[in-house]
Amino acid sequence: MPSSEIDAIRALLTAKARPVGWAQRRERLDEIGSVWPVADDITLTSVDVNGVPGEWSLAPGSDASRVLMFFHGGGYCSGSITSHRRMVTEAGRAAGIRTLAVGYRLAPEHPFPAAFDDAMAAWRYLRKQAYLPSQIAIGGDSAGGNLTAVLINTLREQGEHPSCAWLASPWTDLTMSGASLATKDTLDPIIHKGYLGELADAFVPSGVARNDPRISPLFSDLHGFPPTLVQVGSHETLLDDATRFAAALGAADVDVTLEVWPEMIHAWPLWNAHLEPGRRALASVGAFIRRHM
Repeated sequence: MPSSEIDAIRALLTAKARPVGWAQRRERLDEIGSVWPVADDITLTSVDVNGVPGEWSLAPGSDASRVLMFFHGGGYCSGSITSHRRMVTEAGRAAGIRTLAVGYRLAPEHPFPAAFDDAMAAWRYLRKQAYLPSQIAIGGDSAGGNLTAVLINTLREQGEHPSCAWLASPWTDLTMSGASLATKDTLDPIIHKGYLGELADAFVPSGVARNDPRISPLFSDLHGFPPTLVQVGSHETLLDDATRFAAALGAADVDVTLEVWPEMIHAWPLWNAHLEPGRRALASVGAFIRRHM
C-alpha cells in the first residue's frame, strides 16, 4: 500500500477543526464519509423499514434473495445512510448480495434503547419480506458493530440465528477499559477517550450501567453467536475493543476470524474508493459472507 493513500485520508480527516455540537458532528461525518460517491452501477432504493428509514442497494449480478443488513457507526450520535453508502454498497458487491442500510434513531435526542428498537424493527421487516435467518448477514462499524452484537444476542434468545456477523472497528466496551485507548491515542485521528465519554453520556440513560450487556456486548454471554468476522486497524484506539471481543467469541466456542490491518485507522473501509486496504478489507468481508451464507 502506498503510504500516500492513508496519509491522504488522514489529511482529509484533519483538514478542518473538530466540530462542536451534534448537528455539526453529523454534518461533518456525512461530508467525509461521502466524499467519494457510490459507484454508478449500483441501484439504490429508499424503503420504509417498519417506520425506520432504510435503503436497499444492489450491484449488477448480485443475488437479491440474500441480504446484508448494515448499521452505520458514529457513536450512536451521528452517522447515517449517506455517510456509509459507499462502504455498504461495495460490501454488498463483494458478497454478491443485496444490502439494507438502516437509519436508526440517534442520541441524545433518542438514547438507548431507541437504536436497538429500530434494529429489531429492521430485522422483523426482513423476516416479513420472506428472508430466512440463514439468508441474512448482519454487520456494522463502530457503534454499528455494537448494535450488531446487541441485536444478535437478543435474536439468539428468541431462537433466530442470522447466517453470520461482520464487525468493523467495533465499539464493544462503553466502560472504556481498553488499554489501547491510551496506547494508540496519538495514532488515531478520529476516536479519543474523551470523545467516547461524551458519546456514552449522550447514549446511555442515567441508571443504566455501562457494563450492561445491552450497552457493552463485550460483557455478554456469547455462546451460540454466529460465525463472525472482526476487522480493526492497528492504529485504532478501539483496537482492544475489537481484539477482546474476538477473544471472548473464541472463548465461547464461536467461529471467529480476527483481522488486524497494519497502519489502518478507525473504519478505514469507508474510504475504499481511494484506499486500497479498504477495498481489500471489503473483499475479505465478501468472501466471509459467501462462505457462511
